Amino acid sequence: MVADVAYGRDSAETVDLFFPEGKRDRLPVHMFIHGGYWRMFSKNDYSYIAETVTSAGAIAIIVGYALMPAVRLATIVDEVRRARQWVHDHIANHGGDPGQLTVSGHSAGAHLATMLFNDGSRPSGIKGTFLLGGIYDLKPLQDSFLAAEIAITDEEVEQFSPIDHRFDPSVEVELSVGAHETRPFHDQAATFAENLEKQGLTVSRTSLAAANHMSSVRDLGLAGTQAAASLARLLAV
Repeated sequence: MVADVAYGRDSAETVDLFFPEGKRDRLPVHMFIHGGYWRMFSKNDYSYIAETVTSAGAIAIIVGYALMPAVRLATIVDEVRRARQWVHDHIANHGGDPGQLTVSGHSAGAHLATMLFNDGSRPSGIKGTFLLGGIYDLKPLQDSFLAAEIAITDEEVEQFSPIDHRFDPSVEVELSVGAHETRPFHDQAATFAENLEKQGLTVSRTSLAAANHMSSVRDLGLAGTQAAASLARLLAV
């Protein structure tokens, strides 16, 4: 493991790298972006997911970023994009192949993962993505329990709701939702999947049996679970 590798100047702008055993020579690379409604948790809370990634023979990169309300969404989106650029520029020095990059994220992290391939006019450099319990339309959050804390603006809704964006059509997307998630997570995933398919992306949808919003991300690091198996399949894309 190599911890707290800086991709920017802010103390939050770091990644942790985890490696499979054996020789490292042009290995597949996987970035994971944590959730927490953009305002809680850190990369340190999700190191366990690296076990699934490294067991599949890939380098795991767990991404850190600054949190709302101290910063706004524009800053966080810029951070994850710069983390992706760091991977492109530097992962070969750690035995990884930037041409074999996949990405996953949970909840707000799934939202942020979409920001890495949401320019349909140019290649994103991402082969595939696993989006777990994601938020794809920010408008409902303006009247949610988050309103007082992070106060999503109309401008942020318009600029950062992936449900209305164009995407790189070469990226394979798996959208996954826990079977016991609340209705909005299922509805947003269905609408987002439909929009991606209309744009020509290859999309698959899975429902994780008996899983809720938090157990689903826990399972990403547990061998033998449906979530971990989905993540491992992504690494074989």
